[in-house]
Amino acid sequence: MNNSKGYPKVEQITERMSKRWGSGTVVIPAPIEVDEFMRQVPTGKLTTINDIRVALARKHGATIGCPMTTGIFSWIAAHAAEEQRQKGALEITPYWRTLKTGGLLNEKYPGGVDSQKRHLENEGHLVVKKGKNYVVSHYEDALAPF
Repeated sequence: MNNSKGYPKVEQITERMSKRWGSGTVVIPAPIEVDEFMRQVPTGKLTTINDIRVALARKHGATIGCPMTTGIFSWIAAHAAEEQRQKGALEITPYWRTLKTGGLLNEKYPGGVDSQKRHLENEGHLVVKKGKNYVVSHYEDALAPF
């Protein structure tokens, strides 16, 4: 988590990437930066990976935040938090408050969707099944500003 390996980096969006992301620059964040944004979300509030990407882009003066690395680093932050909890830490990154696009729960977080659902419901959010997925109902009303 703390080994940033030369990140964050802001790079020009290549022609190949531009088909998906448009033109401009992309910030590839450091893992600790993603964790820091996730830690800022207070009880009762939520964020999404996309909101974190927007905040990272703004922080670094880039056009966009990298969707792939931001998602991977949120996964790393979540698993590091659970590891800390298992070692007895009381204050960990509240990863369950970070949702996927559209308010979807993240099946790759520790304990899967069931664990994230339980955490969110304990904090007063209504989680509903939508097709095969679970989403936080009206999640937009609970988004934390960055």
